[in-house]
Amino acid sequence: MSTAAPRTAGPDHLWSVDEHLDDILATVRPLEPIELNLLDAQGCVLVEDITVPVSLPPFDNSSMDGYAVRVADVAGASEQYPAALEVVGDVAAGQADLLHVGPGQAARIMTGAPLPPGAETIVPVEWTDGGLGEGPVAGMRARSLAPEAAAGQVCVYRPAGARAHVRAEGSDVKAGDRAMEAGTILGPPQISLLAAIGRGTVRVRPRPRVVVLSTGSELVQPDEELGPGQIYDSNSFALTAAARDAGAIAYRVGAVADDAATLRDTIEDQLVRADLMVTTGGVSVGAYDVVKEALSYAADADEPGSGIEFRKLAMQPGKPQGFGSIGPDHTPLLALPGNPVSSYVSFELFVRPAIRTLMGLTDVHRPRVRAKLTAEKALTSPKGRRQFLRGRYADGGVTPVGGAGSHLVAALAQADALIVVPEDVESVVPGAEVEVVLLG
Repeated sequence: MSTAAPRTAGPDHLWSVDEHLDDILATVRPLEPIELNLLDAQGCVLVEDITVPVSLPPFDNSSMDGYAVRVADVAGASEQYPAALEVVGDVAAGQADLLHVGPGQAARIMTGAPLPPGAETIVPVEWTDGGLGEGPVAGMRARSLAPEAAAGQVCVYRPAGARAHVRAEGSDVKAGDRAMEAGTILGPPQISLLAAIGRGTVRVRPRPRVVVLSTGSELVQPDEELGPGQIYDSNSFALTAAARDAGAIAYRVGAVADDAATLRDTIEDQLVRADLMVTTGGVSVGAYDVVKEALSYAADADEPGSGIEFRKLAMQPGKPQGFGSIGPDHTPLLALPGNPVSSYVSFELFVRPAIRTLMGLTDVHRPRVRAKLTAEKALTSPKGRRQFLRGRYADGGVTPVGGAGSHLVAALAQADALIVVPEDVESVVPGAEVEVVLLG
């Protein structure tokens, strides 16, 4: 339940970081589950417990190329006194009709092939002459099974204990075991297990579709030539990459000029493929707060329950923020500030948890640790603001990277953590313990 201040708070009200985040997470709901093929389910969150229908492995099988034999027939075998056994045939992986291994006999067996009836253990081919009949030295050097040795005789130069080199039925998982719990994110190992137990489809919450767009007439696409007063659009690239890193399917929209009608049309066009929309820029109190102007329509009578509220947060960087829902499906929208560091920090604090909530995860936040501040001088922070400074974390310590400026992209690229300075702290001395948000 949200602990945010009432939405009737005045324009000068300073919302706390926690109030704003609580309001977002109280509004965003996990996406409805769907059934997907295994590869389409990669990165999705499982919504059902998975019970193993068949044991893994489903039968006793060999972990080596070699010979399936009886233990008694190779007991005491040595290079001087090898055990000579009759080779009755081959056992290959996938073979259904199995040979029977009797006293004094051996079956040539391949890795993964079923242990044939009568056999009790596996002798690796390196412990034999490979069926070549060339004596103990050749046998110890053998590295493969000779094709012509499918029948005839093999000499074994070392004993093998019961069930040596045998993968037992159910030694991985047994039928009826719970292989996976609801809430598991499906990565390659999990998809491998699902395929191994015969599951071709699985019920999951789909990866959220996130549309990212930046605003500003000064923005130019990378690889284009800069004109006077222009800068390259980095925010939309950073936030799209961050959304994908969080687990979303993210779409980047090219920068939109400072025109409310154009921005409104662009947003409306993108709603068809969005479970969440993220904008950056145009949320401050300047003359061209185009996002505010463009999104004021969302609260009209034709779309009850929709609307975007723009707020001032007691944080640095990232004071101006916007949040609400738009369109007939009440698609959540987060409006972030335009300065690169402000935009990225805001994403980590607010957008990433929203994406993880849409995925159906319960732990939606980056991990946090306590670390020793390693700095040459004290850190200062404005009174009443929660500050998030970039840093590098290693071996229980964190070192500030760059200054406090919200435009310092190069310093952001070097950081792997955020140093948190609480609202009631104005100075942090070197060696003090601080809270750190780990970004990588």
